[in-house]
Amino acid sequence: MMRWDLFCRVIDNLGDVGVCWRLAADLAMRGHRVRLWIDDASALSWMAPQGAAGVEVHDWADAAPWAAAGDMGDVVIECFGCDLPERVVQAMAARHPPPRWINLEYLSAEAYVERCHRLRSPQLAGPGAGLDKWFFYPGFTRATGGLLRECGWLERRSAFDAIAWRRARGWAARDGERSLVLFAYDNPALPAVLADCGDAPTLLLACPGPSQAQALAARTPASVRVIALPWLSQSDFDLLLCSADLNFVRGEDSLVRAIWAGRPFVWQLYPQADGAHAAKLAAFAERFVTAADPVDPLAWQAACRAWNGLQRWPAGSVSMLTRQSSAYLRWRSQLAAQDDLCTQLSAFVAGLG
Repeated sequence: MMRWDLFCRVIDNLGDVGVCWRLAADLAMRGHRVRLWIDDASALSWMAPQGAAGVEVHDWADAAPWAAAGDMGDVVIECFGCDLPERVVQAMAARHPPPRWINLEYLSAEAYVERCHRLRSPQLAGPGAGLDKWFFYPGFTRATGGLLRECGWLERRSAFDAIAWRRARGWAARDGERSLVLFAYDNPALPAVLADCGDAPTLLLACPGPSQAQALAARTPASVRVIALPWLSQSDFDLLLCSADLNFVRGEDSLVRAIWAGRPFVWQLYPQADGAHAAKLAAFAERFVTAADPVDPLAWQAACRAWNGLQRWPAGSVSMLTRQSSAYLRWRSQLAAQDDLCTQLSAFVAGLG
């Protein structure tokens, strides 16, 4: 087994640390030794309160003296193009043989991912001159690096008792209530979604963040009951998604967990001022519609666009989305037939020699 050093800078919204922690824990679960170098580990206190056997967490600021001491791992992962400290790169170049240097990129369904996956980037100048950096892209097809999925996750999912789990936490739905999970950025479409929930008794489980504040401040129909949730560990958040009739998720980490939950979901991409999220959403929607064959693809796409601020929320979309369960299960089954990200990443770095 190998020694891995993962580098992560926390930008905002916790998705970067969420993905990096899952990757570190998954690698360690498979027998590797992992060090996570991160500039703000505070979220791990609730995200992973028990830690993970085989994973050490270190402050980003301590990476340079550590690298100078020569205790370099076999693989260095630069997560999301976070730019390694110069002294770390110098130490990599000085080591013989050098560690495998991987830039783990963001998840996307766009076509460029397949073209750029596993591309070599020779370093011709600077502290890393002479090294090779390799680009590794998660994705939804066999021509990409796949999705993070821990060993045995789907088996644990099939044995999960959602009703008992929610009841034990005081979040159980009442008779006749459908349950929705809300985890979103600030979203102008939320009032329309809440109004749309008025067509049936609804329990809204609102996760911390801007959308929770929105939901608590909004005027909701009498048939809508809102529970404000605390921050949950990653394992509890995963089970929460498994327990709902419909999940509103945001960013990369919760999207992947919603996929493995196998429940209907709507994804909010990180909104970008230049509108780049619209193209990313279109690529994702095309991928899903082709593979999953939802009952009403046009209505499904309209709801996705509306949740991402690209059109008005169509009335009746909440009920429509909850009727798409079979489509989400079909897509999950297809994705689960592909090798997961850790399996592919481990094989790739081993093949680099």
